[in-house]
Amino acid sequence: MRTDVLVTWGGADVARIYHGEYWRLFTAMFVHAGIRHLLNNMLLLYVLGQHLEYLIGPVRFGVLYLLCGVIANAAAYFIYLRGGSNVVAVGASGAIFAVMGALIWIVIRNKGRVHGLTLQQMLVMLGFSLYFGFMATDVSNSAHIAGLISGFLMGMLMYRRRSSAS
Repeated sequence: MRTDVLVTWGGADVARIYHGEYWRLFTAMFVHAGIRHLLNNMLLLYVLGQHLEYLIGPVRFGVLYLLCGVIANAAAYFIYLRGGSNVVAVGASGAIFAVMGALIWIVIRNKGRVHGLTLQQMLVMLGFSLYFGFMATDVSNSAHIAGLISGFLMGMLMYRRRSSAS
């Protein structure tokens, strides 16, 4: 997709954010660079999101997803700014990695298994997701890692263990 279209629809343009358009750190989560990009993110969100929403509830899920998505985009912005790169970043993968990070914490907290998930499954999914991100040339790995870390930490804050969660 053309960069000018991504910027028009709210992509995280480093130069525009630098000049005060901070709202782009939020809107960029809802802009995708084509149908394949959107479908990949939606598939991961569907697979992981239903587990996390069940475990922490819909309100906490929404807060974690949106807040960590902004944190991931802000981290990527500062890394791009520091490196002198003027890019336009789009997509929800920072927020999706946050969901993965929160689930990893919850699985660890439940001794390696919760709601049909195991730590081994989560780490394999994380490994493949990071691998494919680092093999691609147009992926914001800094947003992925920031999302993962912020999601893990937010998971620590938001998750309350249920007696029947296993």
